[in-house]
Amino acid sequence: MPKKAKELGPLAVKRLTTPGKHPVGGVEGLYLKVVSETSRSWVLRVVVGGRRREIGLGSYSDQGIGVAGARTKATAMREEILRGIDPVIQRMEVASRLRASHALEITFEDAAKRFIKAKAPEWRNVKHGDQWTNTIVEYANPVIGKMMVRHITRPHIVEILEPIWATKTETASRLRGRLEAILDWARVKGFRDDGINPAAWRGNLDKLLSAPKRTKRVRNHPALPIEQMGTFMVTLRAIQGISARCLEFTILTAARSGEARGARRPEVDLDKGIWIVPSERMKGKKEHRVPLSPAAIALVKAMPVRPDNDLIFASPRSGSMLSDMALLALMRRQSLEATPHGFRSTFRDWAGEYTNYPRELAEVALAHIKNDATEAAYWRGDVLEKRRRMMVRGGPGNLDSRLGGIAGF
Repeated sequence: MPKKAKELGPLAVKRLTTPGKHPVGGVEGLYLKVVSETSRSWVLRVVVGGRRREIGLGSYSDQGIGVAGARTKATAMREEILRGIDPVIQRMEVASRLRASHALEITFEDAAKRFIKAKAPEWRNVKHGDQWTNTIVEYANPVIGKMMVRHITRPHIVEILEPIWATKTETASRLRGRLEAILDWARVKGFRDDGINPAAWRGNLDKLLSAPKRTKRVRNHPALPIEQMGTFMVTLRAIQGISARCLEFTILTAARSGEARGARRPEVDLDKGIWIVPSERMKGKKEHRVPLSPAAIALVKAMPVRPDNDLIFASPRSGSMLSDMALLALMRRQSLEATPHGFRSTFRDWAGEYTNYPRELAEVALAHIKNDATEAAYWRGDVLEKRRRMMVRGGPGNLDSRLGGIAGF
């Protein structure tokens, strides 16, 4: 019969500093393992299923497990062994389940990327995949991109779709289908539980949103009257934040909101004062050159540069492109009914009513599709410098300046 170890008290255990394993008594097989004065831990030597095991019970220190705690853990572990439980295997199984649970967690942003990659071979061309990516990045990711897919519910989907359901019905309807497909993929992959897809239409969103085919298309974007532009620009420039600067840049360039929000530093030549928007980010899929006014150039120069991100107006939190709701919300806080896109109408009104520039020149500045031979001639030449002069009109003292000027201010 093995010799029973003497039961040591807390003070005696504390004095054990010689490297090695020291029996402390109280529970058969309980030892203090000393590596150094600052590295000591508890181990339990046992026989499980005919095999000798040495099981770690935790570190010993003033803040770690004391003598009483080690004896309690050792006693409980011996009782488990008597019940036929192998503590080592049990720990491995728990760790395996924990790893598996983490493996079944994925953000919506990552799920969308994996789905698009998996389905890409089915699509007719690269453009189709780009459309999927662009709508997800612009509308979905700002709301649910960083969320685990298993946590996405119907209210999240409604939050994404509702703001654009009436104004961009076709885009919203396609986006809904894409969200449904991605969440279905996540369910089959085990990232979501079985149950109704929160982006499904029938018996779900059809109770909350109007039928796409019957939804009245709202084609007109409310615009701010020219006479209010001067006051608004003063107010806008006093507002701090990326959204305010992005909206100001949108106005200065007469660009679409999405083009400005997605503007990247490599697209801008500050020396030449030109912003070249690539075709893939243009509505008409044609590269668009924008002459920058001094105010627009100064604005870009003042924006903070992030070494890991070339977006000029990156979201401070995520580093991704701002959502269209960010600019709209800014205007709503000023109690304005106008929309960011409406400033293009204001620009068009200003060019037609307060300048002598040809209509075609303003249409080219807005990147509208050419529809006659005269306008086509402007597109071929791009008449960049004429457009620059138009964009920088409105210096101090001019009528345009007092009206807001739209571009030069």
